[in-house]
Amino acid sequence: MTPVSWIDAHIHLDQYRDSEVRSIIRELPRHGLNTLIAVSMNRESCQRTESLARTYPGIVKPAYGYHPEQPLPTPQQTGALLQWIEARISEAVAIGEIGLPYYRRQELVAEGYALDEQGYIDLLDQQLQLAQRCDKPVVLHAVYEDADTVCDMLEQHGITRAHFHWFKGSAAQIERLAQRGYYISFTPDIVYETEIRELAAVYPRELVMTETDGPWPFEGPFAGRPTVPAMVREVCRAWAQIQGLEETAAAEQLYANACRLYQI
Repeated sequence: MTPVSWIDAHIHLDQYRDSEVRSIIRELPRHGLNTLIAVSMNRESCQRTESLARTYPGIVKPAYGYHPEQPLPTPQQTGALLQWIEARISEAVAIGEIGLPYYRRQELVAEGYALDEQGYIDLLDQQLQLAQRCDKPVVLHAVYEDADTVCDMLEQHGITRAHFHWFKGSAAQIERLAQRGYYISFTPDIVYETEIRELAAVYPRELVMTETDGPWPFEGPFAGRPTVPAMVREVCRAWAQIQGLEETAAAEQLYANACRLYQI
């Protein structure tokens, strides 16, 4: 019988300390993991992700981009980052993490400030143009109402390979993503979050992956535990139960989905 393999389809590996990264990589074989899709936040993050991918070739698959939940870069910084990414595009499996700042918007509104909505849309548009030009999938941070805007932009650019990580949205948005063939991924909160479990029950099996979004911490049975890639096995176990699948069959489906999207 062929051993089951696992992929963490979304992890911020650059945010772990060097000692933690070494421990994570050392433990991967014991848990059957062979691939980490390592996303980036900004220029500095991209550079560390690049270094990790070169240190652990074949295991760490880099994605480069500017995460929206932070202040906008200057036009000069954006141009330099896009130029940096394009020069290394052959090494990247995707452009990401990119999207729109849903949570930052909520925080600013609560504090009485306005967000430069158009600035973030323009930044996303430039990164989508790069993805389209270089034929790379995109890793997206786009939840609730932002998902509609992002879907419109994907369609405008003719981008069909998209991964909405840790997605949350309405029934209409879920249907729209599924109809377009966009992928989503589940984190460990599938074990204890009703909203996520309901999504897992309806989203097409062939468009689902596992992720940790590490080092983001989780609650429920994971409270107080450091987030590590091995947790995708618990994500798979919960998804299999929701879908009424044997765990091995579920793992094979999730692994095949990630390989298909990221062409690995």
